[in-house]
Amino acid sequence: MVEYISIGLALLTIGLGAFGFLAPRYTASALDLETTHTTMGLSEMRASVGALFVAVGFACLFTGSASAYFMLGVVYAGAATGRALSLILDAPPFRKALTFFAFEAIPAGFLLWAHSLT
Repeated sequence: MVEYISIGLALLTIGLGAFGFLAPRYTASALDLETTHTTMGLSEMRASVGALFVAVGFACLFTGSASAYFMLGVVYAGAATGRALSLILDAPPFRKALTFFAFEAIPAGFLLWAHSLT
């Protein structure tokens, strides 16, 4: 069961990352971000919000190793930590930020727990 959930989380990561990679304008809008004088923001969306997550998800599926899935958990934990700090310091739209936090913290907890045991 752990294996199937882990694979599902890797696929979810690829899917969500694909939005940032292939549809950066849509993703920027969903995250309340705007491009300004240049398209550098779109470049950043494709790289850090998109391709980074696609690559990590594919690495998990390609290797199938517990350490790859553990590192996916670390990535989610890092995102959840940044989101938690933002909730405390930045006063973002609470419900939206809390929802995003849950989508980061829950996979982080599961992946770190499930793949630190193997």
